[in-house]
Amino acid sequence: MLGQTVSHYRVLHPLGAGGMGEVYLAEDTHLGRKVALKVLPPDLTRDECAKARFIREARSASSLDHPNVCTVYDIEEMPDGRLVLAMAYCEGESLKAHLARGPLPIAEALDLAAQVADGLAEAHARGVVHRDIKPANVMVTKTGRVKIVDFGLARLSGTVGVTTTGTMLGTPAYMAPEQARGEEVDGRADLWALGVVLYEMLTGRPPFSGDSMEAVLYGILNRAPEPIDRLHPTLPPALVRVVNRALAKDPRGRYQQAEQFLADLRACRESLPAKPQAREAEPRVPSIAVLPFFNMSPDPDQEYFCEGLSEELIGALGRLGGVRVASFTSALQFRGQAADIRRIGEQLNVDTVLEGSVRKAGDRLRVTAQLVNVGDGYHLWSERYDRRLDDVFAVQEDIARAIVEQLKVNLIGGSDRRLVSRVTADMDAYQLYLRARYHYGRRYAGALEQALKCFEQAAAKDPACAAAHAGIAGCLTQVGFWGLVPPERIADRARSAAARAVALDERLPDAQWGLGLTSAYFDWDPVRTERAFRRAIELNPNVADSCVYLGVCLPPTGRFDEAAVLLDQAISLDPVSALVAFLAGASFLMMRDYTRALAELERALEMDPGFAPAHSLRGFALSVLGRCQEAVASAERGAELWARAPILTGALGYVLASAGRRDETRALCEDLRRRAASEFVSPVAVSMTYCGLGEEEEALDAIEEGIGQRWVGCPVYLSLAVYDVVRHHPRFVQLVEGIGWPSLAHLAGTAIKP
Repeated sequence: MLGQTVSHYRVLHPLGAGGMGEVYLAEDTHLGRKVALKVLPPDLTRDECAKARFIREARSASSLDHPNVCTVYDIEEMPDGRLVLAMAYCEGESLKAHLARGPLPIAEALDLAAQVADGLAEAHARGVVHRDIKPANVMVTKTGRVKIVDFGLARLSGTVGVTTTGTMLGTPAYMAPEQARGEEVDGRADLWALGVVLYEMLTGRPPFSGDSMEAVLYGILNRAPEPIDRLHPTLPPALVRVVNRALAKDPRGRYQQAEQFLADLRACRESLPAKPQAREAEPRVPSIAVLPFFNMSPDPDQEYFCEGLSEELIGALGRLGGVRVASFTSALQFRGQAADIRRIGEQLNVDTVLEGSVRKAGDRLRVTAQLVNVGDGYHLWSERYDRRLDDVFAVQEDIARAIVEQLKVNLIGGSDRRLVSRVTADMDAYQLYLRARYHYGRRYAGALEQALKCFEQAAAKDPACAAAHAGIAGCLTQVGFWGLVPPERIADRARSAAARAVALDERLPDAQWGLGLTSAYFDWDPVRTERAFRRAIELNPNVADSCVYLGVCLPPTGRFDEAAVLLDQAISLDPVSALVAFLAGASFLMMRDYTRALAELERALEMDPGFAPAHSLRGFALSVLGRCQEAVASAERGAELWARAPILTGALGYVLASAGRRDETRALCEDLRRRAASEFVSPVAVSMTYCGLGEEEEALDAIEEGIGQRWVGCPVYLSLAVYDVVRHHPRFVQLVEGIGWPSLAHLAGTAIKP
């Protein structure tokens, strides 16, 4: 081609080549300007119908006159039948080349994405869809101006496919799910691709990748991307939501118009803080992880005691201030492992690790502990304690003080301040309390009942044990929420236990947490709920539980942004907690952010494959995203793990109906009705099946019955899109206004059709 003249364009030198053709710098001999010539490969133009279609597309693209669209000047056909596209020459580099140097600053990524969205808005308004938005098709000039190139070329190739010579048509990593399935696409496919590009600009890698085209396409169709804020933890929550919305697999859940995407990008850009003045780096806050102590006792049943000591130490250190403490659930994953300290430090993002062992025999106790520096593996401190069992709090106090001294933490309140609070002076009550905590942290069927029994026994041994009363309130709330017992049997007990815990020790974080739970789930009181949880956070800012539970309770009031901030905070505090990931997933479901919800629920199941409610909620998220076969399998797994508990059976019924298996849903609904004659079946379970079937009056009857029973967690359940089928029904509006939650009738989100 060099030196040749195509029409009135003289070819000067090549600029690049790819699967969609060769590009040359050329001179327009008529107007004396530089142009870019793209010569399309013969394989793309042999089909006369495809060629005619592309020429029509190119003519439409040539009508685009926008600063962020590369202008198409002309289209010519060479003697050998190849098509040549003459376009404006953009001096600069492709975004692909720009990204080869690494991810971009947030402000720059937002600026570039906004320019692409602006150009797409103009194209879509004129009925032109690009179909192949990717970094290679975004040019960035020397002044930072974006130019979108190659409008219409993807149309020439049709959908995903391979030529007879094996050339890939299109770019799988940036294809929207509907495009990957070979369906006709509209402008929303371009907005998906821009979401992929934005994800890549911020993280340095696309959200979907693999060793083959098939692997990439499978990921696009079936998997949620790794949460972007896990790869880039400092992203503003609003920007995380923008990316997640753009990457909704169902086009209906995405931005519907480029103008909407553009408005959110600009809002994110405007909300970024001004570039700070250079300043000296702030000193790093000391940080520590306390690993579960190793059980050296001959009785393996003493595992609860070892874990309990570790958890109590974590609680004591977390209340100090001036030190960052990894959560107990984060540290628990290393239980019983001879793991490398450096790897533990890296995973938990801490500088020091406390490890140790416990040997308990009768009323004698031997505790060894050593504090290890993650950086070099050296022991900073170690000690062995041979004490009586009733000296256990003194041992914890000694260990905590040694840590404070080694980490050089300044104690608020002076050096005489007691670091470890005595849960109880009764050793029998204390051991029962530790057993209760041990069971409460598990999620097998019956674990809550076991925990409740131990908490109640501890409180009976020592009625002044505030922590035991708080535990009772927490357990009763959970068994009520999952519909395991009738609300009227436990409501007063839960309220009484929470009030008793606060009366005994107002400064105990668990007491405030228990009050927050009962206020939210039994009393449906958002004001008292928030006050209690925020007080718990204030008393111990290192614990994720209060953050995540408050994050669950805000979506029913419509406060999505505040909820997202709390959830991000909880995940940051406890990144490897299955419970935190599950609750975050549930909250994102309420906020209609299904991509993020699915990612969190799958993360929970990676950490705890036996977590039944996470399987059920994952099934709901998958059904909303149109992945019905996977949804049914997940919901069935959840129901099986909890022995067909009514609440998870109802969730399965909804998912089956969404998959078109209505007869099976009806059978489950009838089964729930029969079971109600001999066991407690929460109306929430029945209402879900009717919502799935689209039987509004029957669903509303069940909802009204549940409200009359003071359905535990009613506002949380009714926030889910399960109930969108009746959300705007006058009777639903009247019901939720009657319980003081009118916001439930106005939650954002498209109704999920049965």
